[in-house]
Amino acid sequence: MRVISGVARGRKLKEPVGMNIRPTSDKIKESIFNIIQFDIEGRRVLDLFAGTGQLGIEALSRGAESVVFVDESNAAIRLVRENLKNAGLEGENARVVRSTAQSFISGGEKFDLVFLDPPYNTGDIGKILHKIMEIDILTENGIILCETQADTELPEPIPPYEKGREYRYGRVRISLYLRNGA
Repeated sequence: MRVISGVARGRKLKEPVGMNIRPTSDKIKESIFNIIQFDIEGRRVLDLFAGTGQLGIEALSRGAESVVFVDESNAAIRLVRENLKNAGLEGENARVVRSTAQSFISGGEKFDLVFLDPPYNTGDIGKILHKIMEIDILTENGIILCETQADTELPEPIPPYEKGREYRYGRVRISLYLRNGA
């Protein structure tokens, strides 16, 4: 696992050992960042279910204004902090929060881009995605990027949200939800 592009390009990130974390493969991560390449610089990003932190770290490396990394696992939080240090990206623009996804998004903080990649087969993604839209934590023209198994059912969008494109990579599907401007 490595940082693909930006100021931390080529830096290796530590992978989990014996933890219930499923890191996004470098191939899928590269595809994700090709999809949103013009929607990163200067943006406030939320890496929900951060795991290793690699998606948020990639966003920081590519010029995101700030990233909040949220995970409920102590081991994941330690891993995110270690990976931020390894990438040379720790600092005030990288905030690491130990919290459940539900509790964190209930705070109502606003973001331009949300990475939503919960553990597969938990059923969490539908509930969390619905809650994000209900609470409305995205700024105008914000993007939610969901990584799921290809056959996972996702909820219908709640206005002003709309479903964007979907991309399939074998057994993985990347789905975009967009928040319309006023």
